[in-house]
Amino acid sequence: MDDLGSEIVDVIKYATKMEINGRSFYEHAAELTKSKHGKEVFEKLAQDEAGHINTFGEIFTSVLGDDKWKEYIDQEETDKDTVLEQLKARIEQQAHQDRASDQEALRIGMELERGSIDKYRDWSLKTENVRVKEIFEKIIKEEEYHYDLLQAEYDNITKTGFWFNMAEFRMDGKF
Repeated sequence: MDDLGSEIVDVIKYATKMEINGRSFYEHAAELTKSKHGKEVFEKLAQDEAGHINTFGEIFTSVLGDDKWKEYIDQEETDKDTVLEQLKARIEQQAHQDRASDQEALRIGMELERGSIDKYRDWSLKTENVRVKEIFEKIIKEEEYHYDLLQAEYDNITKTGFWFNMAEFRMDGKF
């Protein structure tokens, strides 16, 4: 076992589970959304989450070896979290309203990204291992980008938000 230590294994397992569930959710959201651009956004996010899984795999493998990593991934892929099923159900409750289900998928995505950012930031602050801290900081930046992307898409379909520091709407209802 290298200098990462065994305590990081639990963190990596949890982080991997978050990324697997995130990837699966984004793949599901891409299938459901009616918007071409929305599909592209969700597909990109799913690919990014797969990249994060690989990053965590490198850390895990350096601690426990490749065989243990493959066993863990196989287990997580077949035994997905019930939380993921609950998130899918939230989208499908509004599936009769195309825009509403797209909005719900975006809101859920933002919740997932915010939760990941908070967890990774907390772990980054707790670890003294510089290599692990750098990895978490890199992934935090990527997750923040994901959050911003989802927020921008949400603002776009709800016709809210700002464009070049100018509000796209006025509070008095005049455009």
